[in-house]
Formats: sequence, structure tokens, C-alpha cells
Amino acid sequence: LKYAFIHRNRQAWPISVQCRVLQASITGYHEHFVRRASAAQRHHLSDDALLVHIKVIHAETRGGYGWPRTWKELLARGIRVGKER
Repeated sequence: LKYAFIHRNRQAWPISVQCRVLQASITGYHEHFVRRASAAQRHHLSDDALLVHIKVIHAETRGGYGWPRTWKELLARGIRVGKER
């Protein structure tokens, strides 16, 4: 809650002043938004959506790819799979 307030008012007052007044750490403020940004970048597909992508690759290659090449093609298209999901 403090970090959201600081973020909203960062144009009005310096972040360092707000953190001091609200007894929040500047490092904590910045880490909070780094964590939020990285969480927003993670895009998790449902199993059904992943299956659609696999079927598209299968159709495009006329069934010529096995699972290793299909996996690599998914990664090349920016689709996270497996442990990365």
C-alpha cells in the first residue's frame, strides 16, 4: 500500500522523501516494482492454449516434428513450456 502511494505521487515528491516519511526503504520500493514487472512479463498458458499452439505447429510441419523440435519451436515463438511455465 505504501509503495502504491509512493508510485502515484512520485511526480509530486521525490521517492526518497516519501520513503523516509512513510518509513519504507527505497530499495524495497524499487524491488517491489521489479518483482511486479517480472511477474507481469511471465505469461502462463493454460494446457488447452498450449495444446492449440502444438496443434498449429503439427499442422504447419505436416506432422514432421517430434516433441524435441516442437518444444524448440514453441520456445522460438516465445511460448513458455514445462518448468518455465
